[in-house]
Parts: sequence; structure tokens; C-alpha cells
Amino acid sequence: MNDILYLVLYVLVFPGFLFLLGYALFLEFIDRRITARMQHRVGPPWYQPLADFIKLLGKEVIDPAGIDRKIFDAAPLIALAAVMTAFIYVPVIGGSPLAFEGDLVLALYLLAVPTIMLFLLGWLSRNVYAAMGGVRAVTQLFIYEVPFFLALLTPALMAGSWSVSVIAEWQQQHLWFALLQPIGFIVALIGLQAKLERPPFDIPEAETEIVAGPWTELTGRRLAVMHLAEDVALVTGCGLVVALFLGGPLLPWDVGPAWLFGIAGFFIFVAKTLCILLILSAIKAATGRIRIDQLNDVGWKYIASAAILQVAVVFVMMSAGVIS
Repeated sequence: MNDILYLVLYVLVFPGFLFLLGYALFLEFIDRRITARMQHRVGPPWYQPLADFIKLLGKEVIDPAGIDRKIFDAAPLIALAAVMTAFIYVPVIGGSPLAFEGDLVLALYLLAVPTIMLFLLGWLSRNVYAAMGGVRAVTQLFIYEVPFFLALLTPALMAGSWSVSVIAEWQQQHLWFALLQPIGFIVALIGLQAKLERPPFDIPEAETEIVAGPWTELTGRRLAVMHLAEDVALVTGCGLVVALFLGGPLLPWDVGPAWLFGIAGFFIFVAKTLCILLILSAIKAATGRIRIDQLNDVGWKYIASAAILQVAVVFVMMSAGVIS
């Protein structure tokens, strides 16, 4: 009974869905504040993301003529549910109690769901700008997804496990994969930036070209939930990179009782995710949008090649017995 209660609290309260929603809004605030300061602007107050979410929930939902209303209502909820489910396999205060062999692959596929939902929303909206943005979103998905997957799977190869928690625990006994696999770490950051469609990879949205891309016909609560899914994807993506390359929340030494270890791990998780966010925000503030053909050229020629090179280096290191 106690185990069941613990799992329910873990999934629904902390560090599960309730904490995730609050932390997602907090990271959005930090992201917007960092970007503003880098561009010599003041930035929003701390409560702005929550205020925007509540405001959108109260706005009118407008249905474009001829759309399938059920799909438009369900797509944002599916996107949010997918990224929230992926987060429960990310170690926050220690290894996830729901971890299993292969949860890394599941989490990566769940993170791709919001992009697929955006494509469906754009394609079915009967709006030329939204349809074009949806096509761009799925085209971009095929470009960055392969190197992103390869970069995040190389730690699994060296750790000998496809579980996010086990990979984090492996680094507790050895070195961070950011040090052992720096190429993969860089590719993972670039791939995460592209997956979140942040500059310079905001090609599907491209406000100056196609209004808002697949977001054009989203209004009211649909827009609010989709934006929340995007914020949750930011937390989940940063958490995965932290777990796979920076050792997650685990300490390399014993700090005493389990509750103290959990508290220390939580603050370490927050600090590391904020560091990843700082890098992503700096890229966002310092770069301008590239074209889809430029992304195609750079993605397949250089980013994918770098990811394949990292896989080859990992196999050489393993065969040479560099890490035992």
C-alpha cells in the first residue's frame, strides 16, 4: 500500500506532473528573462507565463471553417500528455521508480509527438500558412531527429543500458558523458534546440514569413495547452540531457540519509537544467533564423556526420577498454 501511495505521489505531485507544470512555467520565465537581458531589454515579471496561460484559457476558441473540431481539441492534449509522460522517466531526486530497460527510447519517441501534432494541426487547418508551417515542422523533424537520437543513444551504448536512470547511475561511478563524449553532447544540444523549434531553428513558425506557421489557427485553450506542452518539452529535454550527459541528480559520494540525498539531488537537478537552459537561451538570443534548405545542408552534412563520428569513437573506446 505504501509503495502504491509513493508511486501516485511521485507521478502526480512531486517530482511528477504538479511540479513539472510549475517548473515548466518557471523555466519559460527564466528563458524569456535571459533572452531579454541579452538583447538589452527588461523582460517579463516572474508571473507572466502563468498570467499568459490563464488569459489564453479564458479566450474564445475560434474554429476555422471545415475543420475537424475533435482533432483540434485533442491534438494539444495529446502533445501535453506525451511530454509529461516522458518526464516521469527522467531522474529528478534519484533514479525513477518507474524506470525500465528501454525507457530512453520511449522518452525520445514521446518527445517527437508535439511536432507530429503541430503538423496535423497545420495540415488540417485549411490555412495555407499553417499548412506550410506544418510541412516545415515535419521536414525539420526528419533532419534533426536522426543525429539527435544518435547523440542521446551513445551514452546508452557505453553504459550498457537503455534506461535513463541506469545511465545516470553509471556516471556516478565513472565520468560524465559530457567529458567522455563531447561531440555527442554538442550534437544533443543542437538537436534539442531544433526539436523545441527555437532560433535559429524556428523555421516552422517564422512569423515574418508565414504568420505563425502551424500555430496560426490555434486560439483560446488550444493555444494555451500547446504552449504549455512546449514549455514542458523544454523541461523534459533539458532533464534528459542532464541525465544522459551530466550525471543527472546523483552525487558521486554519500551525503547521509536518503532524504538528504534526495534534497541534494533535487537542487543539483535544478542547477544543471538551468545551465542547459542558459546555453539554449544564449543560442536563441545570438542567432537568426536559417532557411530550411540551409538546415537540410548543415543537418545531413555536418550534424549527422558528427553524431556518427561520436558513435564510432564510442565503439573504439569500448573495444580498447578505455572505460570498464
